[in-house]
Amino acid sequence: QVQLVESGGGLVQAGGSLRLSCAASGSIFSVNAMGWYRQAPGKQRLLVAAITSGSSTNYADSVKGRFTISRDNAKNTVYLQMNSLKPEDTAVYYCNAEIVHTNRLKYKYWGQGTQVTVSS
Repeated sequence: QVQLVESGGGLVQAGGSLRLSCAASGSIFSVNAMGWYRQAPGKQRLLVAAITSGSSTNYADSVKGRFTISRDNAKNTVYLQMNSLKPEDTAVYYCNAEIVHTNRLKYKYWGQGTQVTVSS
């Protein structure tokens, strides 16, 4: 079994910064793409940023230039550095990862979500 454990959410004023972390643990052979999604109340869950095992990245247009995704493959951990936060960034942020198990089967997993609230 695999767990994705997120941390780093909280309440911040507009213009502030937060750093989210998501660590994968369990029966892991390797980790392919990892990403962060967010879901605001009453809205769809949408991709914020993603990073491949080779560290290629892509971002939603709304966060380009403000957010940076990175990963530490040795720790099976992905990070999201969020700067210049805006009230519209308020959402529950979810980590997602494609895990290759020790039996070489692949599955996608979600973290439990962490709340980010940006006050104006």
